[in-house]
Amino acid sequence: MSLMDNTRRYLVSGSLAHITQPVAAPPRTGVRRWLSALLALLVIAGSFALGPQAAHAGSEGVGYWSDGAFLGAYNTDVDGRQAYCADLDADPPYGNTSGPERITALDSLSRQQLAELNYVMDRWGQSGDPNVTAAVALHVWSVASPGRYNSHGMSGDDYYVARAPASERGTILANLAAMRQEAAANAVTDPSLSLSLEMADQYAGTLTVATHPAGLTGAATLSDAVFADGSSARTIGAGAHPITGTPADGVPSYRVGASMRIDAAGYGAALDLYTTPGKQRLIAAVAGSSTGLSASAESPVIELDFQPEITTQVASRYVAEGDAFVDELTVSVSKGTWIHLNGSPIEVTATGTLYGPFDEQPTEADTPPAGAPVTGVETVTLTGAGSYTSPGTIVASESGFYTWVWSIDKAAHGEHAKYLTDSFTDRFGQVTETSVVPFQPEAVSEADQRLAVPGDALTDTITVSSSNGAWLKKDGAHIPVVFEGTAYQVPGTLPPAQSADIGPNAVPLGTVTITADGPGIYTSPPVIAPTGGFVTWVWEVKKSSQPEWVRDYLAAGWTDEYGISVETTSVRWPVTVTSLVREYNVHPGGRAFDVITVTGFPANHGDFTGDGYWGADVDELHHTVYGPFASDAELTDDLDLTGAPVLTALTTPARNGVYKLGYTDEDKIVPTEPGFYVFVTTFTGDDRVQPYASSPADVLERFYVPPTNTEVPVSVVTQATPEAFVGEPFSDTALVQGTKIPDGSYLVFRAYGPHPADPGAVCESPFYESEEIPITQAGVYRSGTTTVTEPGNVYWVESLYNADGEIIAEGVCGAPGETTVVKEQPEELIVKTNAVATVQLGDPAHDVATVTGTVPDGARLIFEAYRQDSDTATCTSEDLVFTSTTIDLDGPGEYRSDEVIFETVGIYYWVETVTDEDGTILHRGVCGAPDETTTVTDTPDEPGTPGTPGELAHTGGGDWWPLGLAGGLIAAVTGGVLLFGRRLAIARDRAGYVREEDEAFEEFKAQFEGAKED
Repeated sequence: MSLMDNTRRYLVSGSLAHITQPVAAPPRTGVRRWLSALLALLVIAGSFALGPQAAHAGSEGVGYWSDGAFLGAYNTDVDGRQAYCADLDADPPYGNTSGPERITALDSLSRQQLAELNYVMDRWGQSGDPNVTAAVALHVWSVASPGRYNSHGMSGDDYYVARAPASERGTILANLAAMRQEAAANAVTDPSLSLSLEMADQYAGTLTVATHPAGLTGAATLSDAVFADGSSARTIGAGAHPITGTPADGVPSYRVGASMRIDAAGYGAALDLYTTPGKQRLIAAVAGSSTGLSASAESPVIELDFQPEITTQVASRYVAEGDAFVDELTVSVSKGTWIHLNGSPIEVTATGTLYGPFDEQPTEADTPPAGAPVTGVETVTLTGAGSYTSPGTIVASESGFYTWVWSIDKAAHGEHAKYLTDSFTDRFGQVTETSVVPFQPEAVSEADQRLAVPGDALTDTITVSSSNGAWLKKDGAHIPVVFEGTAYQVPGTLPPAQSADIGPNAVPLGTVTITADGPGIYTSPPVIAPTGGFVTWVWEVKKSSQPEWVRDYLAAGWTDEYGISVETTSVRWPVTVTSLVREYNVHPGGRAFDVITVTGFPANHGDFTGDGYWGADVDELHHTVYGPFASDAELTDDLDLTGAPVLTALTTPARNGVYKLGYTDEDKIVPTEPGFYVFVTTFTGDDRVQPYASSPADVLERFYVPPTNTEVPVSVVTQATPEAFVGEPFSDTALVQGTKIPDGSYLVFRAYGPHPADPGAVCESPFYESEEIPITQAGVYRSGTTTVTEPGNVYWVESLYNADGEIIAEGVCGAPGETTVVKEQPEELIVKTNAVATVQLGDPAHDVATVTGTVPDGARLIFEAYRQDSDTATCTSEDLVFTSTTIDLDGPGEYRSDEVIFETVGIYYWVETVTDEDGTILHRGVCGAPDETTTVTDTPDEPGTPGTPGELAHTGGGDWWPLGLAGGLIAAVTGGVLLFGRRLAIARDRAGYVREEDEAFEEFKAQFEGAKED
């Protein structure tokens, strides 16, 4: 700042009174002329004396003239500055003025006086205001020439200020007082500036500035540091100034430097002196260009370090078993910058520890829990901030949650450790640093029923686990997994072969689900076995069937193998044996004959020798003739045959067919004692077929050896269809027996109902009455079929009349075996079939389907027949030999296929298929079912000697048909077998109902002589 500026500053601040600049008063006219002439002479003389040298003379500057006296500043005419007279008694400085010369002593003035003179002249000496320059002149005289200044008997201030106009004197004296006051306070003899740097750490520090006087300010500049405002240069004064080090990136060390310069004009015990030989000396403040203060400071060498930190994100949240764990690292520097040595960044080793497996997401913590399993360790060399990828050398070997923890060990870095601020370890269990190896749920199952019968509920018990490690958890609970189990009806009649693929002809019976909420044992919901054969379970886990949030935790879907032995149930086929003795009465020493028809065995029964899990077929039917018994009342369903007398025992193969017992000499049956005898057929059962035993109460399996000369009365034994659905035909059947049946006798069947079961039997008004059926001989007679439209109990009553219409024998309403229970059609579509079992080559065969349940509109039925060339049931397009015409189903009922004549001898399997109007399969039969097997023989089955036996007459009303020995007693309504013994006379005895003809039944001696063939 210039002196003029300083002057203005002080004037503005009000430290000096403002004085209007007047025009300096000129000398009187005469004096001026004298002085001018004198000055001209002096100049001429000087020019001769000095020759060509330039001469400078002091002259009056800004101030006041008064009576030839001047008060104010002089122009030095040397450097353009204003200076002030230091010698009050000396002549004016007119002449050759030289200078300035810096002096630090003037006469006897003290250094403080010099400092105050320097201060005042610096601040106000160059002013253009005469009131200011006059005050400066007074101040200089009072200090430099105090004796002369105060020698006039009055204050020097008052004396010399009189040189100024009276109007300005007060202002001048006020300015003088202010100058003295400020000079005494601010002038210093030795101004100074010092700097010091102190670093609190590697970056934060303080620059301390000390000045004398304290108010000095100047420009300070920092190197490798900045002030608090972010600048590296600023104007500051004395005090402590916070700074922050800013070393260059990557340097291992640095210094902070500071420098400062202050323009200290006006300070110090020194003056500029101008001299004119023999004249007054002129003094001025030291020129500003030579009065600056400067200082610098530098910190010691600051050694640097830096702190690398790591955050990571696994490359994949879910890692498949066998794949590598990969982590993606983001490296940053939280303190300093990455240090370089010799132009290259130092290498830092980051160590990643992969903890796991855990069965659920571990809880985040500062450190891993004690004993946490470690899967592996990897290292990554870091050379700066940025992104890195782990090597991927750790491979997922089992299910679980795996979490990374990355660390930097300072101590492990040797001579470079000093460049690391500290070690680093990130937190354990962070979700972003955790990968999941999905688990693989699987199940081992075992069928709960090794053996079952049609209609049984089949269940399977599965033991579920994870095959590749832990079963994972979420929020503390095991992740639920849905297992789907399908029970398949195995085609054919043999156990299934274990395979990864489901048999092409296997029929799914039902699919159930189990939601496993962790490893354990679970039992499936039931699936009903509709028919005989093997049923095998196949379990699977479908990812698509799981809740969406579960799917990622599962390694893959899983499927059980088909046909595993322990997962298979044998729904044993029921055997049906119908039989009829040739004669009811056999004389002592005579022969008894029986014809049995066996159905229900698989066509290959007797050929299966077992497979290690399933036992071999039992290939024997036992036929035992028990007797004699004194009374047929002993022949009950629950008769204990263990100690019963045995007439003879025969065996036949346990295979389908018609077997004639007693027809050869090797198996003749010859009773020798009178009494009642009964044939009992038994099968012990095996792993494919149910046990079977005919009832000792079966009246059609009895014969009687009467005493001589006895007569059998007329009697009627009946059996109604036990069950039927609404709209399904049902009927009643009667066995008429007796030695002498009156001529003209006839039989009438009546049906009552349907009635609720609870009130008991009601037979008031029949809704059905058969024709009068003529009875000419003992035999089996049918009522004809009827139907009802509502469910309930239908009670049958048979009446046997003579020619005059008198009742010979009549049933009782509600008698055992004489009730048909009619049920509502089931909701489910049910199809049962029964094919012709055996035909001779060239004869037609067919299949019959009984449809019950809800039949959708547009449903259709077709029958197919497949020829078999091996022991394994196959029903493929290559085996197909017959397809029936399509049959439109108009509701529940019985539907029959076209007749077909098979061209070759062999076994043929029938399969029925029901579809809806869109072609979707609603039902498909099982390939190889026994009731769906037709055997084509080359020659007819010829009976053995002694010729063909006779048969009981089988007649009836309407569509009467003879019941041959090969067919047994087959009820036309149900397509099933009508067994009389279990539900007829003995049941009536148990119910307390005994008819007269039953009481006389033991007198029966001869069976329908007209039907015998001797």
